[in-house]
Amino acid sequence: MMSLRVRLSLTLGGAFVLIWLLAAAWMLCDLRMQMMDSLDQRLAASARMVAGLMDQMQMREQQDGSVDAERLLVSSPMACQVSSLRGEVLARSHNTPDGALTADESGYRDQLINGERWRSFTLTHSDVRITTADRQEERDVLSHSVLLAASVPVVVALLGSLALLWVVIGRGLAPLHRMRDALKRRSADSVEPLDVPGLPNELQPLLKTQNQLFQRIAQTLERERRLTGDAAHELRSPLTAIKTHLQVAQMTGGEVRDKALAHAEEGADRMHHTLEQLLLLARVEGSLSFDDGVQCDAEKVARLAIHDAVSGNEQRIELIIAPEVSAAPVQMPAVLAIAALRNLLDNALRHTAVNTQVELTLLTTSGQAHFHVRDYGPGIPEPDLDKLTQRFWRNGKSPGAGLGLAIVQAIVQRCACSLRFDSQPDGLRVELHMPLRSTTSTSPDIGFNGL
Repeated sequence: MMSLRVRLSLTLGGAFVLIWLLAAAWMLCDLRMQMMDSLDQRLAASARMVAGLMDQMQMREQQDGSVDAERLLVSSPMACQVSSLRGEVLARSHNTPDGALTADESGYRDQLINGERWRSFTLTHSDVRITTADRQEERDVLSHSVLLAASVPVVVALLGSLALLWVVIGRGLAPLHRMRDALKRRSADSVEPLDVPGLPNELQPLLKTQNQLFQRIAQTLERERRLTGDAAHELRSPLTAIKTHLQVAQMTGGEVRDKALAHAEEGADRMHHTLEQLLLLARVEGSLSFDDGVQCDAEKVARLAIHDAVSGNEQRIELIIAPEVSAAPVQMPAVLAIAALRNLLDNALRHTAVNTQVELTLLTTSGQAHFHVRDYGPGIPEPDLDKLTQRFWRNGKSPGAGLGLAIVQAIVQRCACSLRFDSQPDGLRVELHMPLRSTTSTSPDIGFNGL
């Protein structure tokens, strides 16, 4: 797997090389054009210089009209030719090609003489034409030399930029290396927050997310340890009681034996119920999905929870439904909504006399379903209200495993609900609020099987 440093270096280095090559090509092309233009201007300047020399010399007319070429002072290796308007060559420099330079028209032109390419400039002055010329091969050699001399700094600067880029990327990734080293130094079971000082702003969210992950892992491990310890402590008593009653049943007979077996069966039922509650709590607090596609409105949630809580004796719970209750389904898995309300009803029934009803009021407002459960028990002291949702916590000698309200709290936290307790002298009031879906859809029938 390619490292981040190599990947960034290749990406940025490729961009650097591309930009530098384009810039260098543009610069060198412009340099070549300017150099050729300068050489052309040198030809024109040389021709004008010869014309000036001819004027200064004030040459005397001779029969052949010849001009002393040695006195024209045209620098080598430039060729120079002086011809009449009729095309007769009057004078030429020693390095002029054997073939005459074409001088029919004024200005610049490219010529091929004896297999060699020449660049010439012709100037018409008085009654003569002055032509200066350079070999194209010599121009190309000079151009290549200049371009090579200009390319060397570009290549050196490019290589230096790539080396500097490699170093800068390495220094820029140093905070990541420090985070890596800090993680490598940690033990496998360490869940303490990671502390790496001096991180840049771009890495602060990564560090924060990493520490949040450690915090969730620590909470999960603590929850599992607490669940294991509480379960072992809570199941020890029914197991001991079952074993004791079975031993009594083995040593006795008749009515005493039947009574011992009945107590053993009660202990087994209690242990079975506790295990079911523990498994449900573990599922709710874990990442297992409860969404089976079933939707259920608030009224159906109330009726199914009542059915599961009273096991057929529905007269013990008085259901009060406000007018115009919304038919929109609750915005959570129906099985969790029923379980949360059922556990609240179980808790209310457990603390209410047998001949007294528990009240369940349902109303819907502002996209939420509001369930109000009221019992007529002894109530809860104000300091103990915060302990109601703790695992295995019981008020005095209250029956049950102490997991029902802990399950409700876990469902509330998972499904964005809200839960509130209000203890009064004549009993406990509990408010459970569930969000409703924004659109109404037909809900499939839900069976009456308890969780």
